[in-house]
Amino acid sequence: MKKQFIVAIALLVSTLSFAQKSELKTAEKAIKSGNFADAKSAIQSAESLITNADDKLKAKFYFLKGQALYANGTGSNSDMDEAIESFNMVQKVEGSTKGKYGSTINDLKSQMLNNFLTKANAALQSKDYTASSAGFNKAYRMSPKDTLYLYYAASTAVTGQDYNTSLKYYEELRDLGFTGIGKEYNAVNNESGEVETFDNKSLRDLSVRAGTHTAPKDKKTESKSAEIVKNIALIHLSNGDNEKAIGAMKLAREQNPDDLGLLISEANVQLKMGNKERFTELMKEATLKDPDNPELQYNLGVIAAEAGEKEAAMKYYEKAIALDPSYTDAYNNMAVLILAEEGAIVEEMNSLGNSSADNKRYDELRAKRTTIFESAIPYLETTLRLKPKDIQAAQTLMNIYRGSGQTDKYKAMKAKIEELEAGN
Repeated sequence: MKKQFIVAIALLVSTLSFAQKSELKTAEKAIKSGNFADAKSAIQSAESLITNADDKLKAKFYFLKGQALYANGTGSNSDMDEAIESFNMVQKVEGSTKGKYGSTINDLKSQMLNNFLTKANAALQSKDYTASSAGFNKAYRMSPKDTLYLYYAASTAVTGQDYNTSLKYYEELRDLGFTGIGKEYNAVNNESGEVETFDNKSLRDLSVRAGTHTAPKDKKTESKSAEIVKNIALIHLSNGDNEKAIGAMKLAREQNPDDLGLLISEANVQLKMGNKERFTELMKEATLKDPDNPELQYNLGVIAAEAGEKEAAMKYYEKAIALDPSYTDAYNNMAVLILAEEGAIVEEMNSLGNSSADNKRYDELRAKRTTIFESAIPYLETTLRLKPKDIQAAQTLMNIYRGSGQTDKYKAMKAKIEELEAGN
């Protein structure tokens, strides 16, 4: 009985092996003829039999499965994901990327990667952000060393408002320790005069040698860590998970206590949550770390203005302007603060009667209003000089010129506004 039992098992193994090879042969023929539906069917039939196969047969199975699912680039999204896994399994079974199928798989992976990137970029251009994100994610799964593809997948998912998907990718990037720091290879296009960024140093240098570009420059890209953590926190915030949002920022700050970007990101998250006091504390901490940053001063000015602290707000705006004389928004907000008093003055002027006391008060208020106008004009004129198409600043200036009796300037500004409106 014992011998018969052993023989029975041997016969069963032999039968299974024959079935496996038969199905794989069918799949191989179907792939060569481009009949990928039949190839997938044959692969599915062999799937349940492959567990006990030897490594040689397993490698062939996963190789054919990957080809059948890839279908020369026509496979569905889910098929593409399985194809990637199958090709990876071949190399895992063979224990190397240089096995029997290594070279062919590397070629197929290169084709797949280019296919994914082409489709992802095309979808991005057509603003199909969901498809673009899926393509960049597949490119990353195909080439895990290129973590920038995963970053693009997360970014496009955010743009497409697919926050759950983007959160998954951002958290993966965070756990990988991704920073995105790299090098940009730039040169000036001689024809357009504009700075262009090249995919790599070789292409940039080739263009410079060809004479089409000049002034080559290597530029280190900024870290994206703060952006990633901020987006994780903001997504948690939008999902109503305030504790997770703050927890994400806290963990990042603990790991990178000197990272100014993370500090500012936490401040922005606190502001989104309505915690203006904590926002102000963090921004003040940021100004100590970077006292020459005009944007920090400006943001503190905005918060002070919203809190009704006019004098403090004006000091922050003035500091921002001193640090960056071209900071248009700071000039504009200074004018807004100055003009904020006009409403109450006009209201009181309109409420006065015709008595001598009322007339005297009217003249006092009119002089005060003129002083306000004179104080605001330089800031608005600078705003308009820096942003010539700022129609709101132009309209405010026109009203001030009219209210202060500057007829010539009023007419000139009125003509400018008509020109701007016609251009729109």
